[in-house]
Amino acid sequence: MRIGVLIAGLTAEKLTPEWGQYDRFFATLLERSGEPFSVRGWRVVEGEFPEGPEAADGWIISGSKHGVYEDHAFIPPLKAFIRDAAAARAPMIGVCFGHQIMAEALGGRAVKSDKGWGLGLHEYESLARPGWMAETPERLSLPAVHQDQVVELPPGATRLATSPFCENAMLAYGDPERPWAISIQPHPEFTAPFARELIALRRGDAFPEDVADRALAGLDAPGPAHDGAWAARWFRDFLFMHKK
Repeated sequence: MRIGVLIAGLTAEKLTPEWGQYDRFFATLLERSGEPFSVRGWRVVEGEFPEGPEAADGWIISGSKHGVYEDHAFIPPLKAFIRDAAAARAPMIGVCFGHQIMAEALGGRAVKSDKGWGLGLHEYESLARPGWMAETPERLSLPAVHQDQVVELPPGATRLATSPFCENAMLAYGDPERPWAISIQPHPEFTAPFARELIALRRGDAFPEDVADRALAGLDAPGPAHDGAWAARWFRDFLFMHKK
């Protein structure tokens, strides 16, 4: 199955040699699902777009340092692509910025939250567990790196997971048992070692020192394991639901 990754933000240059860009992150995550996927990235943040939704069998929209409400040249065509993919019912997965811009493009709203940065491992409560999320634990722990949040759901979207910090942490579009798109605010594709390097690199710059220090301590503290493996299975089962 051909998966296209719309790369809306680039990994910091210092981290790229070891970790690569978002297409590598998502290829690695999908490998954990045990099924073969062919993954290709398009750097939409640099103006590189696929010809249309038919260029892949499914789409993942990545995170970004940018806000969906900011004035960047790539944002209007990315929203247009999302609307075209929605009209074609091409399966889509949005992650972090991808979660936010999908909501914006499809009639919801995302803003810079007055709650500040969500950083490090955050715990989320599953509100609904449709068949493609079967056996998912009631509580999940995933890396978060965001200060923007979806505050208004688009028409036809259902909240699947929440937390005290982030109310709309995961959404399904359409019938939750067979959604045509899903999106999630945290980063299941980030490993704890990558999250640690990213937070340490941007500590005192993008991230306030006290917030970064708490996040770094939380990555090493005993508690719920990082549940990226669950997300790999969600993504697999969601995408294979639409396999032609």
